Amino acid sequence: MSKTEVEDDKNKGNDAKQGILDKISQLGQTNVPQLSQDTNIHCLTIIGQIEGHMQLPPQNKTTKYEHIIPQLVAIEQNPKIEGLLVVLNTVGGDVEAGLAISEMISTLSKPTVSIVLGGGHSIGVPIAVSCSYSFIAETATMTIHPIRLTGLVIGVPQSFEYMDKMQERVVNFVTKNSNISEEVFKDLMFAKGNLTRDIGTNVIGPDAVKYGLIDEVGGIGMAIKKLNELIAAGKNHSPEEGGLIQ
Repeated sequence: MSKTEVEDDKNKGNDAKQGILDKISQLGQTNVPQLSQDTNIHCLTIIGQIEGHMQLPPQNKTTKYEHIIPQLVAIEQNPKIEGLLVVLNTVGGDVEAGLAISEMISTLSKPTVSIVLGGGHSIGVPIAVSCSYSFIAETATMTIHPIRLTGLVIGVPQSFEYMDKMQERVVNFVTKNSNISEEVFKDLMFAKGNLTRDIGTNVIGPDAVKYGLIDEVGGIGMAIKKLNELIAAGKNHSPEEGGLIQ
């Protein structure tokens, strides 16, 4: 082996080691998890705080909507992906960013299933109900409360009218995409005494199903099973005839 070849092998080894060190420093692990090429389901995670037009501090665990929206476009266009699993554990966040994600998920042509693990609070509620079918873990919770603004608010009637219209957008979306009535949802939203120093309601898993907000109490196994059922049902549908293949 020539001297040049030895040096090339040495450089390749150094590059590989540097790549591993970079992954450890960035992710705390040596290997980046890769999506299996054999699966027909894409898993989308909504975790931490949903970040909108304002960037949150680096120590916050966030879901950036500018990352999620291109993923949803790719999911819709990729023929290998036949279904979407949305996993939520979020405290909420930017209202318009959350609604944008919710609207995109609800208008996908492919089957979608959501599962709330831990919590799906605030604007996480519309995202949870935006899917074709929704699950919630038995110990998971969902906080329903009115829209709040932080920072400088101009004290004019137009500001409060804007907030009221934004809140109506959330109420209309949730009631349209779930089995909860507008009256019940607003009662939960404006309830007093359930949340410390605030109005609203903290709904636990079985209660979310009882109110019609979520379809079923269950875990990840049930969610994937339901998604596979929806995918199979879609395959048995004939687009030419507009009905089921007999």
